[in-house]
Amino acid sequence: MSTSATPRERLLDAAGELFYRDGVNIGVDALCKAAGVSKKSMYQLFRSKDELIAESLASRGPAYQLLLQPGPEDERSPRERILTVFERQDELVASGNYLGCPYVSTAVELKNPEHPGSVVARHFKQQLTDFFHRELVKAGADDASTLAIQLTMVFDGASARAVVRAQPLGGIGAVTAGALMDAAGVPAGEFALR
Repeated sequence: MSTSATPRERLLDAAGELFYRDGVNIGVDALCKAAGVSKKSMYQLFRSKDELIAESLASRGPAYQLLLQPGPEDERSPRERILTVFERQDELVASGNYLGCPYVSTAVELKNPEHPGSVVARHFKQQLTDFFHRELVKAGADDASTLAIQLTMVFDGASARAVVRAQPLGGIGAVTAGALMDAAGVPAGEFALR
């Protein structure tokens, strides 16, 4: 954590790390200690711990998406761009620090769909589904909406499996996504799958 970071930035960073590693039920005292910020300061910066949960998840969302999704400069076929998400998921799991999809983990732990953290989690999960949908439309897939949801479910299932089994995925997400796209007639494109 940067020493020049503001108390707000330190809280968001500490919260993001601790919530991912230890869960959202971690105490305010531990959060403040990790951030080097007083409880009074925390409550001046955030109305509640619930707000901190939501904002920390939102602040980490774009970086997590960049880890998974190919950028607009990636000119591979839509199918290959979709498979990239699953290949990158494999790499994250193989790194040994993967504790599951942070959005699913947060929403499952909170259990309340109206909690601000659950709302943020749903937003970012929808962005993954939207990415799949855009690529499937480009590929001319029939029923791109349903297939995009199925691919998101494969991603989430692979995340859960990686955590429960505590072992690398070994490409199962990409293979399953590929099988779904094969069944839907999504073409491989001009480049061979690596």
